Amino acid sequence: MTENDSLWIFGYGSLVWKPDFTFKRSQVGYIQGYKRRFWHGDNFYRGNEDMPGRVVTLVEDDDACTWGVAYEVTGSQIEEALKYLNVREAELGGYITRAVEFTPREKGQLPLLALVYIATHDSPTYLGPASPEEIATQIATCRGKTGHNIEYLLRLAEFMRLCCPEVEDDHLFSIEAATLALVPYLLGSKQAIPTM
Repeated sequence: MTENDSLWIFGYGSLVWKPDFTFKRSQVGYIQGYKRRFWHGDNFYRGNEDMPGRVVTLVEDDDACTWGVAYEVTGSQIEEALKYLNVREAELGGYITRAVEFTPREKGQLPLLALVYIATHDSPTYLGPASPEEIATQIATCRGKTGHNIEYLLRLAEFMRLCCPEVEDDHLFSIEAATLALVPYLLGSKQAIPTM
């Protein structure tokens, strides 16, 4: 593998704020044909075997687009990033990889091919659709090795507001609103709420 080798990796969940691998550069942008949904279970990072947390995956939808961050890894970074992500996303998360066309937000930039990790309904930890209220209740009560499930939700919503303020992600923001509505109840029950 030479220094000229290059690979782009698209993140749409925790990778937007916590890639945890070395990269050359990153770009905010979107992929088309997929919608982001809190339909995947997490029994390690944001939940456990008894109480799996809810994290995002992508669901095919011709009319949808999903915003996130693409990271360019080059040379030896490629092997290191893939080794790390195959544990984080595939082995522990139940995700598979696909190649997608990524469109950078910055004007004048051409679309590029990127690798993305997607959890399908075949995964043993796939949870599937639920109402915003049901998802919020699950998120509000789950915690895993890297922290509370609420933190994951709030950081993703924060990314969208800061980096893609013109994009209205109804699914994400409806779950955020439903979860925050539960906070007074959780405070009353003395459950620890993560701070940002």
